[in-house]
Amino acid sequence: MGDKVLCREGYGSSRVKKNYVSTDDGRLVVVDQSPTGTTFSHFFRSVFLPQGYPESVSQDYLEYQIWDTIQAFASSITGTLAAQAVLKGVGVGDENATVLAATMTWILKDGTGMLGRIVFAWLRGSSLDCNSKRWRLFADILNDLAICIEILAPNFPGIFTPLVCTAGVCKSVVGVAGGATRAALTQHQARRNNMADVSAKDGSQETLVNLAALICNLALIPLVTGKQSLIWFLYIIFTCLHLYANYSAVKCVVMETMNQSRLNLIVKELLDCSHIPSIQHTNRLEPVVFRTRRKLEIILGCSVGKLCTSAKELQTLLMLYKGTPYLLGLNIKKGEICIALSDRATTSDQLQSCYQAEVINYVYENLYKNKTLHSSLAPVVKALENGDVHGALAASLIYTNLTIEAFCQGVVQQKWVLNPVLLNANEWRAKWDIDGVTDKKEY
Repeated sequence: MGDKVLCREGYGSSRVKKNYVSTDDGRLVVVDQSPTGTTFSHFFRSVFLPQGYPESVSQDYLEYQIWDTIQAFASSITGTLAAQAVLKGVGVGDENATVLAATMTWILKDGTGMLGRIVFAWLRGSSLDCNSKRWRLFADILNDLAICIEILAPNFPGIFTPLVCTAGVCKSVVGVAGGATRAALTQHQARRNNMADVSAKDGSQETLVNLAALICNLALIPLVTGKQSLIWFLYIIFTCLHLYANYSAVKCVVMETMNQSRLNLIVKELLDCSHIPSIQHTNRLEPVVFRTRRKLEIILGCSVGKLCTSAKELQTLLMLYKGTPYLLGLNIKKGEICIALSDRATTSDQLQSCYQAEVINYVYENLYKNKTLHSSLAPVVKALENGDVHGALAASLIYTNLTIEAFCQGVVQQKWVLNPVLLNANEWRAKWDIDGVTDKKEY
């Protein structure tokens, strides 16, 4: 009757609760106040979910992980079907097959895959952070293609080795794109500087899924061996499930950082409706299969040589952009807006240059649609209608300087993150006097 509660504690937002009670005889007794069944759920959360879940991860974490679990299970099933086909192709079970031939095929398959990994990382490595959702989906589509080639390969013994080498290259690209984009998504999901924990628990989840798929495969493989029609039926079913789950996974991710696709959608919404869209709305509209469609492609961080071919043209741009740490050129014939950055340009300057480019692209796309544009864009419209490129650049720069501050304040109010910006800038940087006089020592 004289027991007194000295302290109460809980484990994060879970229902695990404990009371520390002082008894009459001076002992400290721990009383578990957790509801029935909480111990098991707490153990499960501790093993497979990041510490502090759900506060320690992004709001889209659970939905993404559910779809990721489904796609991993489907991929494991089709991967086993492909592995069986490759083993059959290299001669497992064939008395006439030689160990040397099988070994050479495997070495060539691995070797071409290594080369493919290096080449892809060289060509596309810089864009994986900027378009992580699109490359994530691309990796899974390519993985299904590689599995399809491996299942087909034993039916063409004359070109079996080239086919499995092609599949090896595809899978190596999948490894680079999938691994890199997984890291980018993990960084997005980790909200307590707990990227390693989120990544480790993601690995535990995937291992559990693969274990479940392994058990299914042990029962499945004896049933499908030698039955090509059944193998193809299962491949089609699980591939469709795999692709749908992957598409749903990347679509549910809500990224707060700014890339060119999301900036394009924000500027269009702003100029169409005079308001900045929410993060959720923009991510829902962001294309994850194809690139953003524009009439004018935006190339950020390009060489000055792409903007102009004569000294007079360069001098005109330097005077036009006096006081601005970038040079923006418009080439309507090629359908390009090229942006050269000064070595003094910051991420804010990159955002401003792309904002100006998006304004020009917006006006150009709506030029002949009989669409009424805001009166503040009238000088840009008039210049483009008359084919006056420099006039359009000057008018769009004036509009940008007048509106960029309000634009940045608006996106921050909508919880967008402006540092870093993922605008996929190339590494060319130029030196010139920002006040408009060319630096004669270093250019």
